[in-house]
Amino acid sequence: MATITNSKKAGFTARRGQPYTGRSGPDLNPMLLLCVLVAGVRALAVIGGEREMRRFGELEAMIMARLWDRGRPMLVREMVEDLRSDRTLAYTTVMTVMENLHRKGWLRRERDGRAWRYEPTGSRSGYTAALMTDALSTSIDRRTALAHFVLQMSPHDAALLREALNQAQPEAGEGESR
Repeated sequence: MATITNSKKAGFTARRGQPYTGRSGPDLNPMLLLCVLVAGVRALAVIGGEREMRRFGELEAMIMARLWDRGRPMLVREMVEDLRSDRTLAYTTVMTVMENLHRKGWLRRERDGRAWRYEPTGSRSGYTAALMTDALSTSIDRRTALAHFVLQMSPHDAALLREALNQAQPEAGEGESR
């Protein structure tokens, strides 16, 4: 199955790591391939009607967590220093991962002298919601999947969900009745 990991020029992957050349052929039907940027945050691949969202890798997740926790843009050098408490990583490794996250649309960057300052393009809760939506989309029986999900929730999380659903429903007279 063809996948896309990035919508920029070097990021298209046709099959087994081969770069997408823009030509149609037996391996890739461009009519089945559509890259969509949802809410300016996550790139999804739509292949023959199927959507796929890849979770962050281990180092990507660590970097995104640090950026979300800090709440401000960071230089690669600052990230390397911050990650040192968990593991020793080469500057170039962290730089490559942050550049990849930028190309995938997860980070934006701004020049700071000769370096770049990176910050997330979306929130941690937005990422979590996108993962949950993607997981739900894999079920052919959404009602049962949601029922199982709710049964696994703590009472506190169930109350939070109830509150969120109440806020999401339109007020009487604004649309459909409750």
